[in-house]
Amino acid sequence: MQDEKIKLSPNSLAFIALTNEYCHALEEAADCDRDQFMAQMLKLLPRIYIAASDLERDVSYSEYEILPSLEEESYNQVRDLVSQLMADEDVYLEVFVEDMKYSDMPIATSISENLSDLYQEFFNFIASVKEADTDVQLELIGQCKANFRNYWGQTLCNVMRALNTAYYNPANQEDY
Repeated sequence: MQDEKIKLSPNSLAFIALTNEYCHALEEAADCDRDQFMAQMLKLLPRIYIAASDLERDVSYSEYEILPSLEEESYNQVRDLVSQLMADEDVYLEVFVEDMKYSDMPIATSISENLSDLYQEFFNFIASVKEADTDVQLELIGQCKANFRNYWGQTLCNVMRALNTAYYNPANQEDY
């Protein structure tokens, strides 16, 4: 009997491709104006969310891990670039933070920091998955799914809401 070769599902492959596309989009953000950048993010982020929520595996423990690969300087460059692009639209009030329940003061965050946090997550994932064998890739995808559930899924939703508000702000609208 022939051994079955382990394969990644089409959705896992799509997720890897989308996270890679996201990283490239942030790395090339200097080539866009603010509206182009926001439109690109508003098309890409929902696709990543759907692909991540449909990932088959969700592991709580594995001998493999997504290793930190992104250097702090690169993270800061991406964050600063997005901050410059977003200008006065960068900062927004966050309502989905646990501390908000107990605070009289609004909690502010920024589109640039949220997008950079996602960039860091995806960059590290892509770097870990790139050269790994398929069985290791499956474990790493499972870890990414767990991280989606526990952390970055909410970040993605929050920043998408802020981007939507900035992009479709009546004061900024021309001909869409």
